Amino acid sequence: MVFLIGGASHTGKTRLAQQLLERYGYPYLSIDHLKMGLFRSGVIGLSPLSDERELTRVLWPIVREMIKTVVENGQNLIVEGVYIPFEWQGDFEERYRQHIRYICLVMSGRYLQSRFEDVRRYACVAEQRVDDADCTLESLLQDNEHALRQCRRRGLDYLWIDESYEEVLRWQPEW
Repeated sequence: MVFLIGGASHTGKTRLAQQLLERYGYPYLSIDHLKMGLFRSGVIGLSPLSDERELTRVLWPIVREMIKTVVENGQNLIVEGVYIPFEWQGDFEERYRQHIRYICLVMSGRYLQSRFEDVRRYACVAEQRVDDADCTLESLLQDNEHALRQCRRRGLDYLWIDESYEEVLRWQPEW
């Protein structure tokens, strides 16, 4: 089984992936780790400041083919990151899709407005963020609204974080 965890930045994707690893023993891949490895190795001519769409264009084909390999080998994997495109299903034949579960984490405007400082404070719970200057309430509101629209438009499953982040930690994937 492959779990894809998408969503806007700062929604807790890495934290959920870590929890699923602990619960099921499945390894997980942070697309951010792949991105930084490619940057630091000099393999790609992009930087952490590159446009998210351009990074997705480069990173997603690599991750997509890794997922196919995992499915073909009957293995399990959790993949998390903002670089999972909302149209990901179109990249897989049914024989692959039946082994993939996608969830998008989306924070409500109410949650973000009342808990913005908590979101920023917990940004480093699962990973150490070096520069978090782009994390503003306005950017998080826009990014989460975009994620919600895309999920609804495409019929994708999402976890609506409205009251407490504990809603995410209680999530049980459907097999």
